[in-house]
Amino acid sequence: MQSSKAVYELRIYHAAPGKLVELLARFRDHTVKLFDRHGMKSVAYWTPLEEPEKSNTLIYILQHLSREEATANWKSFQDDVEWKSVKEKSELNGKLTEKIDSTFMALTDFSPPLR
Repeated sequence: MQSSKAVYELRIYHAAPGKLVELLARFRDHTVKLFDRHGMKSVAYWTPLEEPEKSNTLIYILQHLSREEATANWKSFQDDVEWKSVKEKSELNGKLTEKIDSTFMALTDFSPPLR
């Protein structure tokens, strides 16, 4: 999928206090599959090794065919009935995130190719 128009999206989720395990479970059990369904390629997912971020942070990168495609992918994901149900059920005891940071990026001409 790598092309000159491909964009990468760095996302950092700041989990609500005590909610990181639930957030990771939602990604593991539902979100990643839904991303695939909506054309968002998961590159990798990380959790920090050191506190304070270790207890409340999920970092990941998605690949989209283009910036315009990213916008369309996110819209279809947000409108997905299954996603709405998963989100609602997972947040019965409160929101799982306090803040989400998103940065769109392009590979440099000297970057090694990604698989």
